[in-house]
Amino acid sequence: MKIGELAAHYILELEPMYDSNEAKVLFSIAAEKVLAISSGKLIMQKDLDISFVGTQKLLSILNDLQIGKPIQHILAEAHFYGLVFNVNENVLIPRPETEELIEWIISVCSTRSSVKSSALPKKLSILDIGTGSGCIPVTLKKYLPDAMVSTLDISPEAIAVAKQNARQIGVEINFTEADILNFKSEEKFDIIVSNPPYIRDLEKSDMHNNVLVYEPHLALFVSDENPLLFYKAIADFAKTNLKPNGQLFFEINEHLGRETIEMLTDKGFVNLELRQDMQGKDRMVRAEW
Repeated sequence: MKIGELAAHYILELEPMYDSNEAKVLFSIAAEKVLAISSGKLIMQKDLDISFVGTQKLLSILNDLQIGKPIQHILAEAHFYGLVFNVNENVLIPRPETEELIEWIISVCSTRSSVKSSALPKKLSILDIGTGSGCIPVTLKKYLPDAMVSTLDISPEAIAVAKQNARQIGVEINFTEADILNFKSEEKFDIIVSNPPYIRDLEKSDMHNNVLVYEPHLALFVSDENPLLFYKAIADFAKTNLKPNGQLFFEINEHLGRETIEMLTDKGFVNLELRQDMQGKDRMVRAEW
């Protein structure tokens, strides 16, 4: 089978779930992995014959896509901020919005100046809460090699994946298995960052089935009655465990930006900043203690 024919077959078979552009991207990702051909070459070599083995592998991936399995889980990897992370059903697939949060933190750390009233030290101590795949702590350590980075998660399965990613990418992270809702520590940090569960039960109907079926609900959902549960707990922890002028960074629910800012203000945080992501949604918050 030729590359162009198989690409067209992907688009046709995935039509009920994905538009043609999404299907093209999925085919490009699968073909690049299976055939070791860049997306640019795929476009230029539509008449190139694919081997029987290659065709069967790509058709197998297509079958998994048709039942809603995410391409990252099929290939067991996800690209994030220029790095490749192992992923499985025990961790969230890293999202582009989280890359924007990483970019913000690195920018603040690189300039050494967070707000008018303070400057971060050169050798930073950073805590990530909610390890997942490790995309946040591992990336921060990779691009801020002088920083001391720690992370915690309630899920031992998630920590196992994150440890594998840290080893693969070649960084040292301090891992702790704990529930932030009752975790205590005497350690102090310059930066605390978290992308905690924030999707309300009422928002489930708006989500793609491949997220609902294949990604861990423990890392996604909170009750409608207390949607800021984890943000409140992390803010209280930060009040005790941030150094003077320390920074707290959150990825947030796009519908709860005002509520998150009000909660942090009530708890005594200052110099708050709410940022939108590339899609214009309220997505990130920074606060100083």
